[in-house]
Amino acid sequence: MRLAFIGGGNMGEAMIAAVISKEVSAARAISVSDVNEVRRGYLNNKYGVAVTEKVHPACESDVIVLAVKPQQLPGVMRDLSGQLKEPQLVISIVAGVTIDTLRNGLGYNRIVRAMPNTPAQIGAGISIWTATCDVSEVDKSRAGSILGSMGKEIYVNEECYLDMATAVSGSGPAYVFLFVESLITAATDLGLPDKMARELVTETVSGSTRFMQISDIPPADLRRKVTSPGGTTAAALACLEKGGFNVLIKKAVRSAYDRAKELGKS
Repeated sequence: MRLAFIGGGNMGEAMIAAVISKEVSAARAISVSDVNEVRRGYLNNKYGVAVTEKVHPACESDVIVLAVKPQQLPGVMRDLSGQLKEPQLVISIVAGVTIDTLRNGLGYNRIVRAMPNTPAQIGAGISIWTATCDVSEVDKSRAGSILGSMGKEIYVNEECYLDMATAVSGSGPAYVFLFVESLITAATDLGLPDKMARELVTETVSGSTRFMQISDIPPADLRRKVTSPGGTTAAALACLEKGGFNVLIKKAVRSAYDRAKELGKS
């Protein structure tokens, strides 16, 4: 399968590394278009993929992955408009950009829109995606293989779920990182050495996540199992609840969701 990546940033690189590692495609069959000469050199040296500044060579590939920033997309679509032909498949991972915008900008209908997240960079990501009715079952299988090479993938029939996923799994790693950052700071404020605080917090978060993944017990019940009445955990959770922790999380996710929809209209 010949793959062309337009945009060689972090997520583009994550996909390149994943499809090569999982043997979904070979390095010799991959090309990357990026405006940054240093970035092109890096990707060529590290992965052995072909690199170019121009967008048009992508039109020779079976699958074209749009992995640019939203503000760069209009120019890319102008360059590609009228150049794509069936049975080529376009996969967009550009945040907030709707299928209608892609269809109108490209003048093309075989489109997959996907929302991966940053853990994809270590093969632990999750992607939610949808496709136009012009995308065949064979191409859906191809798209699933590409996205699944980065971790888990979930196909949905309705595009509205993409903006919701953007607010939850797309932005979610940042919420987790902020919590970890805050917990480390709290630990060092108690007097724990920096290195010890970081290890205690990251291993606690990692272990709790693994425990939750392999357990069939709902998170709320797991939380209650850790919380002894009148104990230390109960004191901490009462403080979080008094500060409106749950409400703040809901507001944060809603803000991300609203912003995703705004980007889709711009």
